[in-house]
Amino acid sequence: MKYHSTNNPSHQVDLKEAILRSLPPDNGLYMPNTLPSLGADFWSSYRGLSFQEIGFAVATAFFGEDVPEENLRSIVEGTLTFDAPVVTLSPGDHILELFHGPTLAFKDFGARFMARLMAHLTRGEDRQLTVLVATSGDTGGAVASAFHNVPGTRVIILYPKGKVSGLQEKQLTALGGNITALEIEGTFDDCQALVKNAFLERDVAERMNLTSANSINLSRLVPQSFYYIHSARQLAENVKPVFVVPSGNFGNLTAGLLAKQLGLPVGHFLAATNSNDVVPAYLETGTYTPRPSVATISNAMDVGSPSNFVRMAALFGNSWESMKSSISGMSFSDEQTRTAIREVKSIHGYEVCPHTAVGWLAAKQWHATHPGSATITLATAHPAKFPDVMDAELGAGTVEIPERLAILADKEKVATTLPKDWQSFRDWLAGNIG
Repeated sequence: MKYHSTNNPSHQVDLKEAILRSLPPDNGLYMPNTLPSLGADFWSSYRGLSFQEIGFAVATAFFGEDVPEENLRSIVEGTLTFDAPVVTLSPGDHILELFHGPTLAFKDFGARFMARLMAHLTRGEDRQLTVLVATSGDTGGAVASAFHNVPGTRVIILYPKGKVSGLQEKQLTALGGNITALEIEGTFDDCQALVKNAFLERDVAERMNLTSANSINLSRLVPQSFYYIHSARQLAENVKPVFVVPSGNFGNLTAGLLAKQLGLPVGHFLAATNSNDVVPAYLETGTYTPRPSVATISNAMDVGSPSNFVRMAALFGNSWESMKSSISGMSFSDEQTRTAIREVKSIHGYEVCPHTAVGWLAAKQWHATHPGSATITLATAHPAKFPDVMDAELGAGTVEIPERLAILADKEKVATTLPKDWQSFRDWLAGNIG
């Protein structure tokens, strides 16, 4: 299959180029020339398939022309070693738990798949691959875990200073080995801009053999569509779920749109954001106006210029009317988010992280005007990753910290602080990477 740039459909590359170079030279994003769908045979039987079988069918639809069946099956099975269960809070109000992977966040699905696909695409090569990633919280930890000590790779993670939780930061900075953390004096948007600049300077990208692990990379999105299908089959037959997606860079929602393109019956999508409400504002007005992000307690969603918006627009033919017929946007303040954390615990005895709380608020608002519908809110991270917020709202020690997080507390943070300007980052790359 060929892949084209959203900025220039005539710029087309093969799978290896699209995945390993991540970003087209015109600053667009890669999209497949043909959006696949799964046939009637799959949809008539998908409820009886395992998570791994669903993942293999989806991966084959996207990558089967370029990756041999045996290799693709191995990639999927190596990725999906943990479940994504649906928990029902009340009739029609469901939570999809995406935090059972090694770093307790939904980013584990995409990062693990991408690491395995890249290993396949670079097999037999002796040139080191440099994985460059910006994170607002969970992406960096998932990528660090997926690529830690993988031969032939080095990982550079950029994160905004003082804007990730302490345990998230330890997941980025305490592994060592082939993982390097850069603490940027700015926002996530500044980190993302530095990553994009590195790819757009083609001499830098080529010399350092750069690839991205952000959701600008298509191989991050495809595996995230697995769990949309997996979760829908856990509801009653003939139910068309409304997916509620806590959103920052909008890769997760874009993956849901890919699942719908494959043929998954979907009632609607809700894009749930914090105060960084660029996309909800667009869905309301038809005007897309990126702006600097603001810091919130749901830090992984603090994005003011979501890169995947261009993919979303492309999937709807750049039609505002078409997009808003399938997606509604809602935004909530920190105060509302804190109240929701307490309310979910009080009513349901269930603990939600600040990001999932934003999603639950959107689901609650939807149910008020759409009684009888079934919502699936994507629980994007384990609440234990945000101890300051959870302790403040529920009381110290209420949320049990899983051992794989607890062991990070005493590990040493190792990170280099850099200003947010391109020249400083470029100089660092030249001095440390070559």
